[in-house]
Amino acid sequence: MNANKMLIGMQMGNGYGSQTHAWQAHNVDSYNYANLDAHVRYAQAAERGKFQFLFLPDSPSQTQKSNDVAPQMTMDPFITMAVLARETTRIGFAATASTSFFEPYNLARLLKTLDVVSGGRIGWNAVTTSDPAAAANFGQEIADRDTRYARAHEVIQIIQALWGSWQTDAWIADKGLGIFADLTKIRPINLRGRHVASRGPLEIPLSKQGQPVIFQAGGSPHGLSLAGRYASAVIGATFTIEDARRQRDNVRRAALEAGREPDEVKFIAGVMPTIAPTKREALNRRGQFVAPMIDQRVSYLGMMLSISLSPADLDTPLTKQKLAAARANPSDPRSPKALELAREGWTVRDILYHGVIDYHPSPIGPASVTADHMQEWFEAGACDGFWVSPDVYEDGIDTFVDEVVPILQHRGLFHHDYEGNTLREHLGVPHQYGIDPRLG
Repeated sequence: MNANKMLIGMQMGNGYGSQTHAWQAHNVDSYNYANLDAHVRYAQAAERGKFQFLFLPDSPSQTQKSNDVAPQMTMDPFITMAVLARETTRIGFAATASTSFFEPYNLARLLKTLDVVSGGRIGWNAVTTSDPAAAANFGQEIADRDTRYARAHEVIQIIQALWGSWQTDAWIADKGLGIFADLTKIRPINLRGRHVASRGPLEIPLSKQGQPVIFQAGGSPHGLSLAGRYASAVIGATFTIEDARRQRDNVRRAALEAGREPDEVKFIAGVMPTIAPTKREALNRRGQFVAPMIDQRVSYLGMMLSISLSPADLDTPLTKQKLAAARANPSDPRSPKALELAREGWTVRDILYHGVIDYHPSPIGPASVTADHMQEWFEAGACDGFWVSPDVYEDGIDTFVDEVVPILQHRGLFHHDYEGNTLREHLGVPHQYGIDPRLG
């Protein structure tokens, strides 16, 4: 991967899009949650755009929060990845799986099998879980943070050891000699920590990239420790160039402190675009997903701006008095953008239609608006690339591929074709097999 080119991944959730009401869009099959043919179509569109990876988030608890919204995750990310990998040839995949509830052997086996059958295109977003509802699904309670992360370190180390327990030259497969594999090179790992253990070995050979790539999502000191030691890509949540640069620097510093090269870890910022020929059309498109919950969001916007707002204020700009009193709430990093839009004179409704309460920055307008946002962040050293969350998959992916990608390619910011076949090659991260020998 050329270091001067940005990486682009895509969030791949429930079959509808990143907006919780995307399932209600007029051009969307409302049964796509259980239709993997739709997921395949979206993955193939992303591959046509030469995206480096698809990212499948997951949660081991209920994600549907009200009757009118769909669950935000796929039914099962591993099965979904297996199907998508069979129907694509180059694009990589990364799925979230919690170290809190998976046993290392099961997870190592799942991920490495997927990596082998996909031709080396699999990644694992290694996270801990703090949701009591998720723990209840396993008949457990949530452990304290230090315990959760201590277990996470053990789980990752044992999984990596299991991945490397079938040595690279163990598989002979020689009918003449009558040797399938050299058992002296497929050895138990016999690792035991305070929280988990495994004897091994794992009877799965290396994939085309050796073993799956580890992702991490979390900027806490505990999360940075995981990222610095094990991750090749970090999924960030940030709303300004300054904060993104700070987070990226923290990740790189954590890698250096762990004995690794900082460039081995890619920082991926989020972006949630809505693309249409004009700004007004884009606002109206985004607005159809904001409208069902706009009354609640008005009061939240008031909190972001440190003023009182009600639904009666929706269709007018802030009054002079309210604008003079408005301040960005320091507890919400999205607030400065909301204040900027208020000072530009947008109505309260249109401020909300700009996506100011979404999880990532939301460029709204023609394709060039999204391309400009991505270029500005990338050239400012705020990130190594982006994971894109289209508002509606059905037409949003093709629009991004057909309109944004060519702009980025023309500007020399994004590659024109895949330069390798594995996820490691796509990300430009080094080969690894087993535990990294540099880590103590």
